Amino acid sequence: MELGKFKLGGTQLKQSDIDRGKVLTLAQTPDLEYAWDDGVAIGRYLEELKNGKIIARKCNKCGRIMIPPRMFCELCWRATDEWVYCKDTGTVNTYSLCHVNWDASRIPEGEPLHLPALIHIDGASPGMGILHVLGEVDPDRIKIGMKVKAVWKKPGEREGSITDIMHFKPLRAARKKSKKKKSGGR
Repeated sequence: MELGKFKLGGTQLKQSDIDRGKVLTLAQTPDLEYAWDDGVAIGRYLEELKNGKIIARKCNKCGRIMIPPRMFCELCWRATDEWVYCKDTGTVNTYSLCHVNWDASRIPEGEPLHLPALIHIDGASPGMGILHVLGEVDPDRIKIGMKVKAVWKKPGEREGSITDIMHFKPLRAARKKSKKKKSGGR
């Protein structure tokens, strides 16, 4: 193992110590299994997504309905009070036309772009929403303020993840342009 020009924090190592085997080194690819606790609020949120529902938490002091839900209102500095179901519709708050795949590779020309968007969920307080993706829409027709609806996976395919919503599609005229062949006349 060659140290080169890099300085490591802690005890300084000498190349001669490494060369003579005085320092133990190990190269390994770990095979790790792990789990984490998603907590009460996000755990219930994911459970409801699996059921095809969007749930939030309400703070009765300030009246905010928070999504994603949280058990603590950071404005009132107190516990939130109740669960509230929201609609699976919303409004595009902002969006991007993404020419890069999720693995950072370029999307080949002619293939559909990724369309991440911040969706303000109907029934939640202003400024509350989720980051998701748009689908079934012509990128040139996306507008801030556009009304959208969740497109869910089939019930048997859901697993309690934000991806149980496949994407959000426009409610009206912004859908993909029709490729119908025009006939003569009007």
